[in-house]
Amino acid sequence: MTLTKSKGLSAILLSLAMVIPLSVQATVVEVRTVLGNFEVNLFDETTPKTVENFLSYVNSGEYANGVVHRTQANFVMQAGGFTYNNVFPPTAIQTGAAVVNEPVLSNVRGTIAMAKVGGNVNSATSQWFINVSNNAANLDVQNGGFTVFGQVLGNGMEIVDAIANTPNFDYGAPFTTIPLREFTSADKSAGIVPTDSNLVMITDIVSTNTAVVTNPSLNPAPNTLLAASNENASNDSDSGGSMGTLLVLLLAATAFRRRLHKV
Repeated sequence: MTLTKSKGLSAILLSLAMVIPLSVQATVVEVRTVLGNFEVNLFDETTPKTVENFLSYVNSGEYANGVVHRTQANFVMQAGGFTYNNVFPPTAIQTGAAVVNEPVLSNVRGTIAMAKVGGNVNSATSQWFINVSNNAANLDVQNGGFTVFGQVLGNGMEIVDAIANTPNFDYGAPFTTIPLREFTSADKSAGIVPTDSNLVMITDIVSTNTAVVTNPSLNPAPNTLLAASNENASNDSDSGGSMGTLLVLLLAATAFRRRLHKV
């Protein structure tokens, strides 16, 4: 009984996955950093709650004077949680309510996703990260899947790669891999306190294009691994795995209906 239900859901999910890439209506934002600027196409239609949450921080100015506080080459570049106010370590920004998880799209290279608290699926607030590598095998299924809500445009990943490859230093959680420019291990050992001239600063994030359709040629990859993971779990539990699959199905179906309404 459970197996039949899972197969039926998988067939529907596969069909929806084929149409998800069509749903790329988006706001474009520019992320302005000390190492260069890059644009990100947000998937307003596919992940509406997440984009709304992200833009609330953009529009309120909370991301101004922000700091990239975590990097790991060939993994992620993370920001959105701290600002620099002439004091080190950076100060945590004021966050609003957590947003519901929308794990519809895949964590492939060049995508932006929301960071979460471990073991809490619906815990994303202000922090976001950019996938420097294809992290689908891990992040599409871990902690209920991480919500991808946009994609870096053009040559923007050159800037992201430069940030991700900046030497990082351990100043204790949550700054265990904070990237610092023109800073050395000797500087750290000597007790030199990093300033904004060392931090990878995000001076601001601003909306540059709010058109309904901005980059229709984008082809975001759907998250199919989470559904498969939940389907496997459903072989042992009649309801547990199916509920996870139904969540992905509901989100995908909602995006598809929005797309049909626009056409």
